[in-house]
Amino acid sequence: MTEKYEWKKSEPWYKPLKKPQIFQLPPQNFISIHGLGDPNQPEFAEKIPALYATSYTIRMSEKNGFAIPDFYPFTVYPLEGYWSVQEKYWHQPLKKEHFEYDIMIKQPAFVTPEIFAAACKKASGKIPQHLQTALTFRSEAPMTVAQILHVGSYDDEPATFARLAIFLQEQGYVRSEKEHKEIYLSDPRKTAPDKCKTLLRVKIAKA
Repeated sequence: MTEKYEWKKSEPWYKPLKKPQIFQLPPQNFISIHGLGDPNQPEFAEKIPALYATSYTIRMSEKNGFAIPDFYPFTVYPLEGYWSVQEKYWHQPLKKEHFEYDIMIKQPAFVTPEIFAAACKKASGKIPQHLQTALTFRSEAPMTVAQILHVGSYDDEPATFARLAIFLQEQGYVRSEKEHKEIYLSDPRKTAPDKCKTLLRVKIAKA
């Protein structure tokens, strides 16, 4: 039996290290869904189960007669969010309802657009109809990133970003875009806000 692939052990950019780190990420594929507005509203929360339903359809494919070429057992990746601000609000004081985001779950290398489409079809009974066409297959090119572990409430992230900014300056790097990614290592439904672990990641370039 093939040993289950564990991203926690095999991909160092998912390790919860408080010390800032720089990584060269390889190409990656995700199941993703786009959204606008305050993540504390129901519109955000209802998108998350759609991502997991599709991802677990792929994960459990061997037991459900869903033949996937080159499949190997794996642990489902954590939820990630790519965060920015809607362009029309760029010059206004930041409010949560101004956010624009893509939430996503990374997929193993054997997942192709065709496998994604088949998984969406098989999982359709678990996904609200209005979200079935909102799911997309997203590919990210290799990139250089810096990241740091944030422990605590999402509202307290600015202080951790400030630490990361000092690190980048010391290492001779700058952020190459204003957007950032968050990787959620804790389930906020089961974890106290002050103990939630979130990796904060930014794309960088040499200064």
